[in-house]
Order: sequence, then structure tokens, then C-alpha cells
Amino acid sequence: MNQMTEEGYVTEDGRTIGGKLMEMKHISLRFGGVKAITDISFDIREGEIRAIIGPNGAGKSSMLNVVSGFYVPQEGEVWFRGEKRPQMRPYEVARQGIARTFQNIALFEGMSVLDNVMTGRLTHMQTGIAAQALWKGKAEREEVENREFVEKIIDFLEIQAIRKTPVANLPYGMKKRVELARALAAEPKLLLLDEPMAGMNVEEKEDMSRFVLDVNDEFGTTIALIEHDMGVVMDLSDRVVVMDYGKKIGDGTPDEVRNNQDVIDAYLGVSHD
Repeated sequence: MNQMTEEGYVTEDGRTIGGKLMEMKHISLRFGGVKAITDISFDIREGEIRAIIGPNGAGKSSMLNVVSGFYVPQEGEVWFRGEKRPQMRPYEVARQGIARTFQNIALFEGMSVLDNVMTGRLTHMQTGIAAQALWKGKAEREEVENREFVEKIIDFLEIQAIRKTPVANLPYGMKKRVELARALAAEPKLLLLDEPMAGMNVEEKEDMSRFVLDVNDEFGTTIALIEHDMGVVMDLSDRVVVMDYGKKIGDGTPDEVRNNQDVIDAYLGVSHD
């Protein structure tokens, strides 16, 4: 990676990464007397794949919940696209252009794949419920446009064959792909992936890794992900921030993080004099 500036940097493979899309400034989050996050700062740059890693209980998912508006930190500021973000509800954050998947799959099991992915277009629907029920004029045009976009996402993620299948009938790995499709349907500027490879076999991980890279490359989507598989993290990520017991202990390129002694000690439990 070339030297980083305010305008961005160039990766080792020649990709150009832009300026700061999101910046977390001195974030602290507590639940009663429990400190989940303590004074953490980092940024996410336009067009990069940014990983957040750490042992279980490090506060990674809590940080992702702060980014997506599910949690409001007691201290610190969240900046998005150059502006300080006021306290927002999750649906308001989604309208800003931030979409996510969840550690535990959160799909509508009784609905088809197509209908699940269509729910990702809700933030783009302008007509009211009454107009949609009548399905006339603007509501009809809007529905057709949203359906066309969703079909492109379904083709992109290679789930055409299951588009009418109820989600409840799908294997775990395919459900993960459907959840990714729903998030992409929102056309996010920033896509948050909470353990997208969890519970997958090797082949499923390879497929999901390919899709993550393709989303970043073809759509230009900025991605922040939490992942425990260090092989996946080191292969996919441009930069990595490392958390342990709610504190930041490392931040840099995969190589820099891999050779950071604090990170090695936190993961391996090995002390070095």
C-alpha cells in the first residue's frame, strides 16, 4: 500500500482507494457497568474492504451496531461522508446508504427468496401503502423498476434457481447468500457484513469470498466486515482494525497487523519479553 493521504491511497494490486467515507472518533459504549467499547477511533475509506477482527467478546459486533445505528455510544462521534451524524434510528441510517447482514441470519423464513430480496428495496420506495395496494401509475412503475434491479442482484449472486423457493427450505450457506442479496438490493454506499463466512464449509467460503470481492470491484461498494477466519481476512482486506476487550490494539494493512506483537499476543496468548 502506498502512503495514505487525506485523498486516499493506492493498494498493492493497483486499486485506488478514496478519502474517508466513515470515521469513528473516540467511541465508547457501555451497558450498565460493562464497557463494550473504550475510546476507539478508526476510519473506513471509499472503495476499500475494511476488516474488524478480534477474539470473542472483543466488542466487534457492538462496534458494527454503532455504525449501523442500533447502538448509540455514550461518548464519541460518528462521521459519515464528511458530516457528523446526529443520533439516528437504524432505518434512518439505512436511508443514508448503509446496509448490513447479521451474525445470526435474519430473513423472513416463510417468504420466497425473491420476496426477501425485494424487502431490501424498501428505502427506495416513494409511494405510500395505499398506492402500492392499488398498483397504478407511479406505484406500478416503481414496483417494476425495483423488481428489475432485484433480478440483477439475483443473477449477480447466482441464485436464479432458488428465486421462488421459500427461505426456510434453503441450506445455511445459501441463506447467507440471500441475506447478502437483500443488503445489496438497498444499493448501499457502505455494506456491513457481520461474520459472513460463519458456519460455512470450505467451498461455501470460497464462493462468498468471491462475491465479496466482486461486490467491491464491480459495484464499487465500500465494505466493512467482521470475520474470524484469518485466512479470509488476510486475503480479502485492504486494512484491518483489531479489537480486544473493547479496545483497539492494532490498525493497518494485513501484513502490518499480522506482525503486530500485541495482536499476536491477544490471539495466541503468548507472552514475549
